[in-house]
Amino acid sequence: MADPKGFLTHGREVATSRPVAERVKDWNEVYVPGSLLPIISTQAGRCMDCGIPFCHNGCPLGNLIPEWNDYAYREDWAEASERLHATNNFPEFTGRLCPAPCESACVLGINQPPVTIKNVEVSIIDKAWDSGTVKPQIPERLSGKTVAVIGSGPAGLAAAQQLTRAGHTVAVYERADRVGGLLRYGIPEFKMEKRHINRRIEQMRAEGTRFRTGVEIGRDVKATDLRKRYDAVVIAAGATTARDLPVPGRELKGVYQAMEYLPLANKVQEGDYVTSPISAEGKHVVVIGGGDTGADCVGTAHRQGAASVTQLEIMPRPGDERNPVSQPWPTFPMLYKVTSAHEEGGERVYSVSTTHFEGDEDGNVQWLHLIEVEFVDGRLTQKPGTERKIPAQLVTLAMGFTGTDQHNGLVEQFGLALDERGNIARDAGFQTNVPGVFVAGDAGRGQSLIVWAIAEGRSAARGVDRYLTGASDLPAPVRPTDRALMV
Repeated sequence: MADPKGFLTHGREVATSRPVAERVKDWNEVYVPGSLLPIISTQAGRCMDCGIPFCHNGCPLGNLIPEWNDYAYREDWAEASERLHATNNFPEFTGRLCPAPCESACVLGINQPPVTIKNVEVSIIDKAWDSGTVKPQIPERLSGKTVAVIGSGPAGLAAAQQLTRAGHTVAVYERADRVGGLLRYGIPEFKMEKRHINRRIEQMRAEGTRFRTGVEIGRDVKATDLRKRYDAVVIAAGATTARDLPVPGRELKGVYQAMEYLPLANKVQEGDYVTSPISAEGKHVVVIGGGDTGADCVGTAHRQGAASVTQLEIMPRPGDERNPVSQPWPTFPMLYKVTSAHEEGGERVYSVSTTHFEGDEDGNVQWLHLIEVEFVDGRLTQKPGTERKIPAQLVTLAMGFTGTDQHNGLVEQFGLALDERGNIARDAGFQTNVPGVFVAGDAGRGQSLIVWAIAEGRSAARGVDRYLTGASDLPAPVRPTDRALMV
């Protein structure tokens, strides 16, 4: 145990955010650089090293949280990094982007604020990079087997790195012009600067992983040809089919999917554009969808100089505290969350549904018409007499995703079976109905969290390694709820 009295003598402290007036003028990460270092040892010391560490179960990766908390408390950053990397390929990603189900499962959180697990995690990995502890792990020998990974998001990257380190020759195919998937073009720079991706890619290249950008399997390269060229294939193409809003006026100019809007802002930061082709500057912006992607749109609109930002959510406002009956500890509760983007301004409106959009004579959206809704007999029902309209010159749809892309020919060309939710079906070893073709991440699981993507990538890699060699020493997460998938 790090500090036997740590949880009694110290309260929870988190990273310090830069002032709103400062950070909305740039795209750098919102936290004050170095603000964690003076407090992180003490915060790690709040960990109680529980006899049954429920944080393990809360984390899909099964991170060894009490162990690296102890090392962080003692400021043994090298050992802390080793324990961190034992279960997670990319802790600098999860430490910035994961919603931390581990913290919701922290035993201390039963009656106190939980341990700042995310902050400890990101501090360990940042210290490891700064000290040069993170180095390429080049395999001692090659297996002679080849693997193609389709998609370079967190699931694809995790699978590729694990398989490369096992000695297989791995090529990652990415249809975008840069590696990273949604990490690159879906996550705004102010949440995670892309230098974190770039240095991991350089590490993976040094280990032997090859990357092929600007290549879409199913269109540029037939899936059947890819299957002939490689001994195994991992599909980690994500769930990129966005949920649409089929209401009158949807065709008006200025109504976009979030993933049409966000990548362009990131391309500005990459130097591809001087200003975004879809900009919120001077416009009344409405974001439809109350989740993390919606919050990303809100923060992006603030930095582009929007005249106003309104975020709409069809569901009621979540509570501020865990409901012990419907969301008991250690489950992950749905709570009212104020992200850094929400701190920066704008209005959040709950329990409303869009009825239609109204445009001007040139076909540009100008107004959004909405109505309040409520649950009646378990069904969302419109409340008569609550109709109103709000100004909307730019609308982003951030309502989630419905499944993997089935229009590029990948599913059809491989002959893949789908499950009842439209995801690519797989067995307990992450193999599809086609021998040698595996699936990981959102493509097989459906829209989910980054921590799940990495966990699935590691698990699929183990399945591929077993398929190619008959056995595998690659580690994979083992959680009680998913034990069958890890066999």
